[in-house]
Amino acid sequence: MAPKTNPVLGTRALNRATLARQLLLARAAMPAEDAVTHLLGLQAQSVKPPYYQLWSRLEDFDPEELSGLMDSRAVVRIVSMRSTIHTHTADDALTLRPLVQAARDRELKMFRKGLDGVDLDRLAALSRALVEGQPRTMQQIREALLREWPDADPQSLGIAARCLLPLVQVTPRGLWRRSGQVTLTTAEHWLGRPSAPAPAPDGTVLRYLAAFGPASVKDMQTWSGLTRLRESFERLRPRLLAFQDENGVELFDLPDAPRPDDDTPAPPRFLPEYDNLLLSHADRSRLVPAETRARTWKGNQPYCVLMVDGFLAGIWRLEESGDSAVLTVQPFGSLTSPQRNEVAEEGGRLLAGMTTASSYEVRFADFADFGG
Repeated sequence: MAPKTNPVLGTRALNRATLARQLLLARAAMPAEDAVTHLLGLQAQSVKPPYYQLWSRLEDFDPEELSGLMDSRAVVRIVSMRSTIHTHTADDALTLRPLVQAARDRELKMFRKGLDGVDLDRLAALSRALVEGQPRTMQQIREALLREWPDADPQSLGIAARCLLPLVQVTPRGLWRRSGQVTLTTAEHWLGRPSAPAPAPDGTVLRYLAAFGPASVKDMQTWSGLTRLRESFERLRPRLLAFQDENGVELFDLPDAPRPDDDTPAPPRFLPEYDNLLLSHADRSRLVPAETRARTWKGNQPYCVLMVDGFLAGIWRLEESGDSAVLTVQPFGSLTSPQRNEVAEEGGRLLAGMTTASSYEVRFADFADFGG
């Protein structure tokens, strides 16, 4: 008997399934906190991206809703997946961070040369006492630790504190149009309850598939920064469906998760820099055509991106001055007349919903206007 072959999901089928999970085929009537939970957090290397991520995904989103959640400590900014800052719900901050602690431990090993002679347990205890006594900047943390270990590398001391402790950025940092300096304390102190023990990854595998599937083991490892997740997928295999992509890579999915037809319309979407949609798969071809892969960064700075028909199709920039705002859009290729009109309409909605401008304009520009 020939071995069973998993059904093949083509690029467009994977694209539409992922967009559906990401609430990007149609905006969801969902509270912001529920969306942050469903998406397993929002990439938040900068302050504004989480707000734009939710605006593109939720009906009638008001940035003050997410800002209020931050102010009430229902959500926090914390280093988690891929050693990057994410906006997480309080519950996820106290569970997902312990889950990815193994990745933080690996990161710390890269800086051991600068920590020669440093007792890491003592460093963690001193850092915890310091930031729980009063939120501190990273510079203040480094300076305090240098007094204890004057021969250590200052950067390595700061990274050690960040890796060993679940440090959150306290408000007003991250509030909509009211952001402040980065000051840190522990998640436990800020939220008034302890972190959970590091959980088995199985539950997070299921949540990842709900938000990013269908996906391979390597896809989830790319998203999380963890390794050796094959065992969890194999434990869960009886509860999952198995597919393969056009290259024969095995993909897993939840039986009842949406997998729309590949001709399902996908409206244009303006996504901020660092959106997890484009960072959470080892193979990004379901969203990023090969010819556009290298066009969303300038040096180390990513551009905000435009999705057309579900795929990366350009970049954009928003500039506000007084009561005016201009959205400049650079498509990577030619748009059809209907696509151009849809992009302009969506851009107008973005300007109306995310700025306070009384007059605004959507412009189409050449890539050179972005320094490309």
